Amino acid sequence: MSALHAIVAATDLSTPAADAAERAALLAQAAGARLTLVHALSTSALEELRRGLEGGDAAAATLQDDARARLHEQAAALARRHGLAVDAELALGNPVEAVGHAAERTGADLVVTGTRGAGLLRGVVIGSTAERIAARSARPALMVRRAPAQAYRRVLVALDFSPCSAALLALAARVAPAAELVLLHAVELPFESRLRTAGVADTTLAQYRERMRREARARLEALAAAAGLAAARTGFATPDGADPWMQIVQAERAQSCDLVAIGRQGRSALQDLLLGSTTRTVMAEGSADVLVAPQPAA
Repeated sequence: MSALHAIVAATDLSTPAADAAERAALLAQAAGARLTLVHALSTSALEELRRGLEGGDAAAATLQDDARARLHEQAAALARRHGLAVDAELALGNPVEAVGHAAERTGADLVVTGTRGAGLLRGVVIGSTAERIAARSARPALMVRRAPAQAYRRVLVALDFSPCSAALLALAARVAPAAELVLLHAVELPFESRLRTAGVADTTLAQYRERMRREARARLEALAAAAGLAAARTGFATPDGADPWMQIVQAERAQSCDLVAIGRQGRSALQDLLLGSTTRTVMAEGSADVLVAPQPAA
């Protein structure tokens, strides 16, 4: 398993973004990776400022200088605290595109961004810049919602047994190499409501569900073995009885996980700025950080 070698962290210079930058620095320090801190100023907003304000050109230049100074100050503080090299990049334009360009240019293994998606404001993540970065990124995206104090301790890896499952498991182990991994498959009983309507007995459905859980557990164990995971640091969960997103969020809390790893689960061809519904809802309703794996290249 190779370590991370380059990380890009997006920041809007807010407190939640500072938490994300701190997490990115912790990961970079542990892996010996290069960290690039990116802040984007909207060109359309700057143009409106120039047009609408007397002395707008000077105000726009002052705004850029202030953003650049704050960005470099944050990068320098991270570098001092963690003893690593931190590059600072001020971009003009769309922040999603700016982060994507920086990740492409640096060959980043991981894009890190903050989100206000916790607690009473958890719904803010939906449709936010953070979600769009995760949806558009060709690299794995880490959505940070907690102020970091230490390396990740326990990671819930939500696996759907798609061809991407092994890659998601390897990504989780790469981002959190010292953590315990809890492999989860949310068991769903196909056509359960129709079977009930058709008069299938509850005992028969319970037997069917239990068989599916055993099969899911066997497949999780096979994935763990193929990945070479240490048995002492690997757990398994095969919950059922609720929507997959709810099973994932409930397991995150019950297992005291500080990170959830999940696949993007397919972008809609008509809504390529959005994540799959399960991924989006986990991001909105959970409390842990979320690591989103990109779709593999076609």
